[in-house]
Amino acid sequence: MESRKPHSMSDKASDVVLVVITAAVMFIVAYPLYYVLVASFSNPYDVYAGKTFLFPSEFSFKGYAAVFADDNIFTGYINSIKYTVIGTIFSVVMLYITAYPLSQRNLPGRKWLSLFFIFTMYFGGGLVPTYLVVKETGLINSMWALFLPGGVGVGNMIIVRNYFQNSIPHDLIEASEIDGCSKMRTFLSIIIPLSKPIMAVMVVFSMVAYWNDWFTALIYLTGTDKAPLPLVLRNVLIKSSASASQASTISGGYAELNQLTEMIKFSSIVVAAAPMLIVYPFVQKYFEKGFMAGAVKG
Repeated sequence: MESRKPHSMSDKASDVVLVVITAAVMFIVAYPLYYVLVASFSNPYDVYAGKTFLFPSEFSFKGYAAVFADDNIFTGYINSIKYTVIGTIFSVVMLYITAYPLSQRNLPGRKWLSLFFIFTMYFGGGLVPTYLVVKETGLINSMWALFLPGGVGVGNMIIVRNYFQNSIPHDLIEASEIDGCSKMRTFLSIIIPLSKPIMAVMVVFSMVAYWNDWFTALIYLTGTDKAPLPLVLRNVLIKSSASASQASTISGGYAELNQLTEMIKFSSIVVAAAPMLIVYPFVQKYFEKGFMAGAVKG
């Protein structure tokens, strides 16, 4: 028993050190998010002067009021939700129907197909050729322009393929086929249920990508009625900045509008990030397991 005491004390000391390190890392990661939230309710001049740390200074809702005063903000929310849901479903389906066949060792031309996908990770036509292709296919001002050009994320597809190769036994697939299951039945009844962890990871990746995407909408969509939330918030900030510049010749007008513009910056970050921060905890338990399993080299 005495020989175990040093070992026990060592374990406790290690636990304390790990807890301290974890708490420090959590603080480093979480505090910037909290700081932006606090800054969105504070006087921006106090923020830039370093007077805001844990609590807001001159508590105010002016930034949020200015953001939600725009008539397009709720339309932007609805559009972003629609684009995110449809785009996530589309992307995950495309990942599955490409990654699963490439994970099968008996697929004819498997090596060359994999090289074809990997080639697109490093070489592409660029913005102008892609725009011309989208234009010629009649997708301009269509929400499908947000999904089809980048329908398969090759990096994510490789992660999903490795998950299928390393986490789902090939013998299980063979056994199901021996029992009379078709390839489609095997895919639907065995592969998909066993791959929920990696599916959750891909859902999170796709949701965040589509929710934050404003540049694609800026290029391919016209009119504010189809603009997603990030693009609407960008327009609100641009309008506020322009108003502040126009008011620069008015005594006191520029300072007040510039202060409002700075508050809108912080408020826009919170408004845009809040939905993803709310959704993430529901899939977090699958995230680490699925990502680590899919990241193993296959």
